[in-house]
Amino acid sequence: MSVSRADAPSGRSFQEFFRTEAAGGALLVACACLALVLANSGLSDSYHQFWDAPLSIAVGARPMTMSLHAWINDGLMAVFFLLVGLEIKREALAGELSSGPQAALPIAGAIGGMLVPALIYAGINGGGPAAHGWAIPMATDIAFALGVLSLVAPHAPTGLKVFLAALAIVDDMGAVLVIAMFYSGALVWASLLLAAAAMAVLVGLNLLRVNHLAPYLLVGVALWYFVHDSGIHATIAGVLLAFTIPTRTRIDASEYSTEARRLLDEFDRTETGDLLTLTSKGQQDAIIGLERASERVTAPLLRLEHALHGLAAFIIMPIFALSNAGVVLGTGASTTVVVGVLGGLAIGKPVGITVAAWLAVRAGLATLPAGVSWHALHGVAWLGGIGFTMSLFITNLAFEDVALVGAAKLGILASSVVAGLVGAAWIRLATRPVAG
Repeated sequence: MSVSRADAPSGRSFQEFFRTEAAGGALLVACACLALVLANSGLSDSYHQFWDAPLSIAVGARPMTMSLHAWINDGLMAVFFLLVGLEIKREALAGELSSGPQAALPIAGAIGGMLVPALIYAGINGGGPAAHGWAIPMATDIAFALGVLSLVAPHAPTGLKVFLAALAIVDDMGAVLVIAMFYSGALVWASLLLAAAAMAVLVGLNLLRVNHLAPYLLVGVALWYFVHDSGIHATIAGVLLAFTIPTRTRIDASEYSTEARRLLDEFDRTETGDLLTLTSKGQQDAIIGLERASERVTAPLLRLEHALHGLAAFIIMPIFALSNAGVVLGTGASTTVVVGVLGGLAIGKPVGITVAAWLAVRAGLATLPAGVSWHALHGVAWLGGIGFTMSLFITNLAFEDVALVGAAKLGILASSVVAGLVGAAWIRLATRPVAG
């Protein structure tokens, strides 16, 4: 599957992406704070009972019954992982990860930012049931991180913003692999074979050059059901579906430009003098033609990614935060888990990202983005320690013990605050204008 230059995100589209993530990060903070307040108030029992309430959805003659909390983590988050998969595919084909020199720096930083936190956590929680949470401090929350960066340094170099976004996307890729390999249950082979059949249908749709999204999404629902039933975590279905969404377009940039100019000329020629398109049949036809041409030149992957960004940023992730961030403070928590998560995210992340990036540059494998200093990059590395969404998600997969879950969530919240504050202060100093 190839991607044309028309599919690559423009500078303007990245700015729109950045603003969406930043605004979503602010809403995420508000929902996390609300969840904390509710969980530590007189409404605590009602808060937990609400998310634990069973919800059944009929699938043929076999209803699926899970708690509302499980539907959010297995269902809604599959849509979030679909968006993650689309971003990974786009970046790999036509973005910051599409060429060696561009990709080397964020890939190196992400690898260091995953390995060092995991080693710190494992060193502190080497034995017992707490050891299973080694992957919790590996993740970076892209919405939170970009939100902080936009607040403290709105005029930061574009290269710094792109580095953070690419770093977080590679980080998400690592988290997806970890979840698939280490946090799935016992396999049900019949369901796994049906999932493979659904995946084969999706690949077949792509090979047959089907560009409409509806068939992919319908088969994707079946894929989610079979993956969920197979024992592999259901959210992996979102990533698998994303990798089959086409990146080709029905017309190329040159054809679109020619068609758009012809239609715009027609639009101007059929002006009736009152500047109202309602009175001009010719202008109405030109507008519809432009819409159709724009659809033909836009890759299905970009259409779906654009449609999901607002849904994920303003609905899915806030709901996830409301249902997962409700930590009861002051209860007996595992100190080693709290320290392991805190040390991994608030120390391991900035150290791992910075050192790995420096080594990549020293080895000649990568270069710093234009206008970005090591001081500023280290500030961004601190923001990598904000591991909210994916870290909370992995916590629910790693632990069944309520005390361990609470301890891990406490460590995630504390480290996200520390990393966010230190990163914000560091970047503010690194990007402030020099007095003339």
